[in-house]
Amino acid sequence: MEYNRFFPPHDGLSLRELANHLGAEVADEKFSELVIHSVAPVYRAAKGDVCYILSRKNMDELRSCNASAIICATALQSIIPSHIPVLLSDNPHAAFAQAGALLHPQAMRAVTVGKDASGISPAAFVDPTARLEANVLIEPMAVIGADAEIGEGSQIGAGAVIGAGVKIGRNCSISAGASVLCAYVGNNVIIHNGARIGQDGFGYAPGPAGMLKIVQIGRVIIQDNVEIGANTTIDRGTMDDTVIGEGTKIDNQAQIGHNVRIGRHTAIVSQVGIAGSAKIGSGVQIGGQAGVAGHIHVGDGAQLAAGSGVIFDLAPGGRYGGVPARPIKDFLREMAETMAKIGNRKKMRGGEND
Repeated sequence: MEYNRFFPPHDGLSLRELANHLGAEVADEKFSELVIHSVAPVYRAAKGDVCYILSRKNMDELRSCNASAIICATALQSIIPSHIPVLLSDNPHAAFAQAGALLHPQAMRAVTVGKDASGISPAAFVDPTARLEANVLIEPMAVIGADAEIGEGSQIGAGAVIGAGVKIGRNCSISAGASVLCAYVGNNVIIHNGARIGQDGFGYAPGPAGMLKIVQIGRVIIQDNVEIGANTTIDRGTMDDTVIGEGTKIDNQAQIGHNVRIGRHTAIVSQVGIAGSAKIGSGVQIGGQAGVAGHIHVGDGAQLAAGSGVIFDLAPGGRYGGVPARPIKDFLREMAETMAKIGNRKKMRGGEND
């Protein structure tokens, strides 16, 4: 691939330095002074790149690989060509993630208007009562409301809106066009472009003249190390708070309703919808386009397949799929039986398409 002007290569780390950072082992010390500049996939890795493999599926790609290092488990070392240095790791996937963050730190945060951008743009509006710690970056057309607080090292992207009284922690990235209202945000939080945090929850009561809007006076609490994807929406609570737990990662275009509480280190893929007052445990994984009904409790460590519909509480640690969501083995067995019935009907019709 041609030189990437958006994420240029690192000045360089020796393989020994990289291994020390990753807690990995250089398999052959004669390669320890080779310099690593970037990460790349196996099929196009070249001099200066580090890549990784998790299985033997990459064997064909290895034949043309010219990486300066490959991260792998000890069990796969034998399939690596002799000319490619090996970094041995018990968890190659995590080690590669660490390597990427180390070699491309600028890609781990929201991209600013320029790599040398700093301070408060004269084209931004910062209310005089707002309190900013040192080294805060405010890009053009951003708006910082009255009594807002922004911690040291945080970046507010172009056109972003930080509402009155909002508190943003340290080393956060609030990307271009995002809005954060009625919220307290922890440290090291990333909020991507166009995300909407803290707007009204969807609450109405039927009345004789139509739908009556229910007041929404709660907050959104986002704990440390959370990442929220582009165009995701998180409603503030009705009277309690909407809470996103520490380390949780939410993909693009998800909808989190009012009073939802999500535990720590949970992963939510794109286009998931979670209705009001649902409780999602810690370590939960929710596949794309899944839906969780209101007031449902999903237990710690549960896994939901893409497209699942949750209308009953789910026990901790289970794997679920389908609509309504049920144990994944039951869902897959039902799917197999349905497909078999469809196949039998086609045979009876002489192979005609339905």
